[in-house]
Amino acid sequence: MIPVPATRRFIQSGSVWEDLAGYSRAVVDGEWIFVSGTLGQVFATGEFPPTAQQQSEVALDTIESALAQAHGSLADVVRVRVYVPDRADVMAVSGVLKRRLGANRPANTTVCCPLTVEAAKVEIEVTARRRP
Repeated sequence: MIPVPATRRFIQSGSVWEDLAGYSRAVVDGEWIFVSGTLGQVFATGEFPPTAQQQSEVALDTIESALAQAHGSLADVVRVRVYVPDRADVMAVSGVLKRRLGANRPANTTVCCPLTVEAAKVEIEVTARRRP
């Protein structure tokens, strides 16, 4: 087994995907918080809201919760990566990102590509740096 640095902390969200693939929702390493790609799935029920806009809100709620557990917030986000299967949904997803992260103005990459889960309309990952 690979040794884990004592300063590294792992945060789980209860997603079945974390258990299935053996990853963490977020990893805290020093002042950095790396949040895994997050679907707009309500993990408690397994349901996906019907629109990309609603799924974006759910994904950001999950991300915000992981950041809070790491003693960070959406205001600490410096990098966003967004994956959207349908180009027609990019503007709706971007609108949610602008409203929730806009004042922070993180770097952003949006890619249109298929996602692993058919019902998923968006996947969002972020990197944050906690402020001293």
